[in-house]
Amino acid sequence: MREFDEKYCIDTFKRLLDVDSTTGQYEGIQKLTCEILKELDVPFTVTHKGGVIADLGGEGDPIAVTAHLDDIGLMVRHVNPDGTLKVCPVGGLYPFYCVTENVRIYARGGKVFTGSICRTPNSIHVTEEELRSTLPDFRSNVCVVLDENVKNAEDVKKLGIDTGDMIALEPRFRMENGYVKSRFVDDKACAAVLFTYIRAMRSSGISPARKTYAYFAFYEEIGHGTVWLPEGVKDILAIDIAPTGPDQNSDERKVSVFAKDSRYPYHVGMMNELRDAAERAGADYVTDIFTPHYGTDGDASVAAGYDIRHGAIGPGTLNSHGYERTHIDGLRNTFLLLSEYLGEA
Repeated sequence: MREFDEKYCIDTFKRLLDVDSTTGQYEGIQKLTCEILKELDVPFTVTHKGGVIADLGGEGDPIAVTAHLDDIGLMVRHVNPDGTLKVCPVGGLYPFYCVTENVRIYARGGKVFTGSICRTPNSIHVTEEELRSTLPDFRSNVCVVLDENVKNAEDVKKLGIDTGDMIALEPRFRMENGYVKSRFVDDKACAAVLFTYIRAMRSSGISPARKTYAYFAFYEEIGHGTVWLPEGVKDILAIDIAPTGPDQNSDERKVSVFAKDSRYPYHVGMMNELRDAAERAGADYVTDIFTPHYGTDGDASVAAGYDIRHGAIGPGTLNSHGYERTHIDGLRNTFLLLSEYLGEA
């Protein structure tokens, strides 16, 4: 059961990346999630607002294991007089982490347009001082330029683009020397780990040691992915990235067990169970704290008033909310810990 299928995990990650899913734009990723679960012959239900909950079987006090499939991105704020798009962030996307990125703009009626994120002014050769003296800011000097022959706002609106349209960033997946580089490692790589666990479980013909739901949520990046849980859930385990940094223990090749984030400490009993499981599984792990700007879907469930324990694990990841990087070993160690913690019936 503990055999980590690296190829399946990476192939699934790429399948998930191929579907743009800026928070709120969930229909496409929900459809793909259902397709994958059908391939794995796992029963599931679809939530009303957008989300998929798979029933992995098992008996006893239920646990929900969650990985989110929404991405940070942008929304059209206003069509500028010169035909560029003023934009605002959806989720925690910062302009310094996305200027010059290629994007797709989703207009009404199913039309999709391409463009890129630019500074205004945009050329170092003729506006050096302006570019050097100001930080990029969505409110004043960052826009999206369309790959269309548009000269004014009227041209843009004739295409069908208007305020409220979603804008998705190009993921740019690459894997080199075991390092997995892409936007949206948070959290599609972790969702791929959960799918890999489900596949290994089904292939082995076993069930978890307790009643287990796999909860694929689509609103984590704005804080309400799992504010509703299936009846009877006693624990929630989030699989999410473990950001690296100067004061962090997290490492791309390891799985982190979360002790605290910017909202709450995680349940101490559950945290210690996870550390014990990591040691039994031989998973290379660390314990870490993530402040001041981090939370998981487990926090949302606690804030919603559920009488549950909550915990979180995940692979160490560089450049959170930017062009992120983790390592296949971090994904493997996350898989090993998850498999051991859920156990076998």
